Amino acid sequence: VQLQASGGGLVQPGGSLRLACAASGRILSMESMAWYRQAPGRRREWVASISSGGTTDYADSVKGRFTISEDNPKNTVYLQIHSLKPEDTAVYYCNAVGTMRSGRPFNYWGQGTQVTVSS
Repeated sequence: VQLQASGGGLVQPGGSLRLACAASGRILSMESMAWYRQAPGRRREWVASISSGGTTDYADSVKGRFTISEDNPKNTVYLQIHSLKPEDTAVYYCNAVGTMRSGRPFNYWGQGTQVTVSS
C-alpha cells in the first residue's frame, strides 16, 4: 500500500488549505484513515480520523477549524483546514489502516506534506 499526500504549502494566517491523501495498492477494505502532524522539535500528534463508516473525530486543538472527509471508492482522505494559525505549521502525515486482498492487515503512513502558516 502506498499513500500519497498533497496540498500543503505556504499560507497566511487566517487562510485555508485542503490536504489530500490517496491510498493505492491491493486493498481489500479500509478500516480508518487519519491525519497527524509534526511541528519542528515536537512529537507527532494526532489531528483527525475517519472510520470506514464515516465517523469522524478531532483533536481539541483543531475542532471547528479542520474537517476530515473521505472518498471511499478512491481510498482518498481529505483534510480541509480553515482559519489557519502559525501554530498549525507542521508536516502533515496521513495514516491508513485496513486489510489487504491477501487478508493481511496493514497500517501505513504517507510521506508527509508541509504546511507553513506565516505572513
